[in-house]
Amino acid sequence: MEYFIDVSYDSLFHFGEELCGDNVEFIREDNYCILVLADGLGSGVKANILSTLTSKIISTMLKEGATLDEAIETIAKTLPVCHERNIAYSTFTIIRVDKNGHVYMAEFDNPNALHYRDGKLQEIERESRNIDGKEVLISTFQTQLGDILIAFSDGVVHAGVGRLLDLGWQYDNAVNFITDSVKKDTSPLALTKNILGAVNTLYMQEPGDDSTVCTLLVKENRPATVMVGPPVDKEKDREVVDRLMHSKGIKVVCGGTTSQIVSKLTGKEVTVSIDYENPAVPPIAHMQGIDLVTEGVLTLGKALEILKKITAEDGSYEPFNLKKNDGATRLARLFLEESTQVDFLVGRALNPAHQNPGMPISLGLKLNLIKELAAEIEKTGKKVTLSYY
Repeated sequence: MEYFIDVSYDSLFHFGEELCGDNVEFIREDNYCILVLADGLGSGVKANILSTLTSKIISTMLKEGATLDEAIETIAKTLPVCHERNIAYSTFTIIRVDKNGHVYMAEFDNPNALHYRDGKLQEIERESRNIDGKEVLISTFQTQLGDILIAFSDGVVHAGVGRLLDLGWQYDNAVNFITDSVKKDTSPLALTKNILGAVNTLYMQEPGDDSTVCTLLVKENRPATVMVGPPVDKEKDREVVDRLMHSKGIKVVCGGTTSQIVSKLTGKEVTVSIDYENPAVPPIAHMQGIDLVTEGVLTLGKALEILKKITAEDGSYEPFNLKKNDGATRLARLFLEESTQVDFLVGRALNPAHQNPGMPISLGLKLNLIKELAAEIEKTGKKVTLSYY
């Protein structure tokens, strides 16, 4: 089975700093993905530059086929050791996972990453290697469907030092909290925000160190195909509907006219739900062979609002409630948690209803709305394609 690695990462900035001293680089290729978490020395601009260079050099070199030894040697020559403290310019954690779930991990002076299976912490066998004078911990292991990997910077371990906790949160206590969180929720997004929420609380909303959490979940590859709006040329209706119906994974139809086209060409009846869970969102409908049928731009606009709240770097570290069943929340949940990539089939026919002066102007901006949605989904590390008809 080929796996998809669902990834979420976020950071708390050192209080008073506009730039984060930690940096995460994530690269997704067809056969593997690479995540590099680097923690620059100190905080602010200098730390940001050091961590950004470190993570970009490592991720780019590994992507181009260089060995870890070559990447670390390049870093050592590019960024010197701090002469004042005689310590490394940047620590790092490298996690490479291929499509079969095999993990290669290298850790240098960051807190040890965690591996969970069925909510239980797994032991990772690490081998110490001296690479260009640096003791790097190397580990390789096989993951299974549902396994979770979590990496974090030392700002998480130091949370609360000198404030709520004299010695900080400490590694073992942080691990215990993370383990309890894994048992409650396996969503990478929710886990990342839950851990950072605790860190922020311990720092009393004034972090004394940059703190970053990266969560990776091994999932079954499950693409989603979303048909939005009718094609400009009616002769293309059959082509687009056939592409939707023959696609693998989740099938979604957005728009009343669009659902009628799909219904007519497939012979499947559309039945509108009478349940209004959220009065601000039009009700969903049901159609055999389609996983979700929603109203068009209004619902997509509400889904975009939810995604923006979740992906915004606004200091909010509590997970958004995605358990509701209105059309917008179900779309957001599908984009963020249920699908592994999203393919939009976008019809460019003009909907007469959108030209009504009494309707919100955003309804006339369907194409921009889809592009914004795609951009927000891509922030979560997923691939998005847009096909226009």
